[in-house]
Amino acid sequence: MYHFTSIILPLSNCLGKTEKEKEKQRKREMSITSSAAYLARRAAQKERVRILYRRALKDTLNWAVHRHLFYDDASNLRDRFEQNKHVEDLDTIDRMIADAEASYNKWRHPDPYIVPWAPGGSKFTRNPVPPQGIEIVYDFGRENND
Repeated sequence: MYHFTSIILPLSNCLGKTEKEKEKQRKREMSITSSAAYLARRAAQKERVRILYRRALKDTLNWAVHRHLFYDDASNLRDRFEQNKHVEDLDTIDRMIADAEASYNKWRHPDPYIVPWAPGGSKFTRNPVPPQGIEIVYDFGRENND
């Protein structure tokens, strides 16, 4: 069942307009759609670059033995990302991101530093919860002496 306004509005848009005006309106609608797609793709690319930069920066810390070495490596990494900041072509950006991710995966540290209490760290679940059926007594010697 159609609503009355859904029938009238498209007809009213066509009344009194020349073919040139109709074509202009179609182009405007397509440009809005294409600009939304463009902005969505750019946002996704920016997010991928941000994640790649953070992962590479954290991995740089794994390779550096001392903090002063890390600062130089981090500065070089930042310069490499800043070199390509001016690129506007979406396909070129996608290719550059794919190349950078492949390079990152190739040169990733084989034994990264993990904080001891984080999952995979040396202290993670060092003292696991005791199994069911085992009681822990905290007040030694006073169990039955009230």
